[in-house]
Amino acid sequence: MARRKEDDEFAEGRADDAQTPPEPEPPPGRVSSADTSAGAPAPRAARFGEGPEGRAARRERNVAGARAGFFERVTQFWHDIRAELRRVTWPTLKQVQSTTIITIIAVAFFATYLYIIDYGFTKLVGGLTKLFGG
Repeated sequence: MARRKEDDEFAEGRADDAQTPPEPEPPPGRVSSADTSAGAPAPRAARFGEGPEGRAARRERNVAGARAGFFERVTQFWHDIRAELRRVTWPTLKQVQSTTIITIIAVAFFATYLYIIDYGFTKLVGGLTKLFGG
């Protein structure tokens, strides 16, 4: 198998920085009860939207000014839905038919399998009940 030029460059250390793996980040510091004052609530006790992030963290970044009105947001929502549905790769009729047939066969197989298992356990429990006089 022939070696690529990029593999040779990477092995010799001549590859550009984009191909070198990043250095691992150190793990984040842990917060324990010894790190906080006695009256401070635990970090997990903060309600959603409170804390260092605050309400501004829930909005889109780089958005300045007042928030858009209700009807403008609803209109944008429906516009985004239509744009997303145009990008969907819809299955062909043949694909839908084949997956439907596979699903029906799988359901029939498992229904039969479970019926046989249930019937067998029913006979087993009935036989044990007669044997031990229940």
